[in-house]
Amino acid sequence: MSQQTFLLAGFGGQGLLFAGKVIACAGMLSGKEISWIASYGPEMRGGTANCSVILSDEPIGSPLVLSPSVLVALNLPSFDKFEKSVAKGGIAIIDSSMIERNPVRDDINYCKIPVTRVANENDLKGLSNMVVLGVLLKLTNFVEYNIMLEALKKSVPAKKEALIDSNIKAIELGFNYDCSFIK
Repeated sequence: MSQQTFLLAGFGGQGLLFAGKVIACAGMLSGKEISWIASYGPEMRGGTANCSVILSDEPIGSPLVLSPSVLVALNLPSFDKFEKSVAKGGIAIIDSSMIERNPVRDDINYCKIPVTRVANENDLKGLSNMVVLGVLLKLTNFVEYNIMLEALKKSVPAKKEALIDSNIKAIELGFNYDCSFIK
C-alpha cells in the first residue's frame, strides 16, 4: 500500500467522524502518514456528516480526498452524493438497512451490509459505525486487527471508557459478517 483514501459519510450522530478518527489513529500506530478532515452541517444531530482519511507510506501532498478508494455510506443522501466520486476499482460499503437502491456504477466493488440492523439486533444500538469499521477492516486490511483495537482504546475518551467492550464487540460483528462484493 502506498496510499489508501477513505470517505465515511452519513447523518450526524451516526459516529462516522469518530470512526474516521479511529482509522487515522490505527494508521498512525502502524507508522503511516495520516490525514483526517471532517465536514458536517450546522445541526447537532441528523444533519449531514462526513470525514475523509488518508493513510500513506509517504508524505501526503494534499489532505483532500476527491476520489476515495473506499466509500462508506450510511444513508441514501450520502450514497447519492458520493457514489460517483469513488475511484475506478474502488470499494463502496453501503448500509443496506438505510439504503434500498442498487448501485449504478459497474466499475467499483460494492458490499451491502445492514450495519444498523446488525448493531440493533445485537443490543449495540448506536454502534453501526463500529460494525462498519469491522467490515472495512476485513475488506481492505488497512491495518492489523490488533492495531485497530488498540487505536479504538486510544480514541475513546476516558469518560466513555465503559463503552470500549461494546465497541470491540461491534467491530468483531462487522469483521466476522459474511459480506461479499457485488459488481
